[in-house]
Amino acid sequence: MHNVFFKGRIEVREKYQRFGYNTNRHVKLGSANFPLTLRVNSVQREKEIEQILLENSLVANIKVNANEQENTIELDTILNKPITQSTVPKLNRNDTCNCGSGKKFKKCCGV
Repeated sequence: MHNVFFKGRIEVREKYQRFGYNTNRHVKLGSANFPLTLRVNSVQREKEIEQILLENSLVANIKVNANEQENTIELDTILNKPITQSTVPKLNRNDTCNCGSGKKFKKCCGV
């Protein structure tokens, strides 16, 4: 009879689960658990931002103070997230042509 020994850890160390990029995925900026903190100068600007928050289904704590400088950086970063770019793959010579002729690309448009 031969024995098999497992030389690794069965559970991942708790220390390593907390490190890395965005380990707390359930905590999202702008949610009820983690609201945005915004400062505005007027009540009219507060109403504009509340409308933007409703359209994007975000939650924020808005403070109105005419003496302080306006701070809406957190809202701007969420609204201006870069979108994922996708590219159309380049046609190879032996692929069918995309003009719809049914010929190979090298014989049709790839002259």
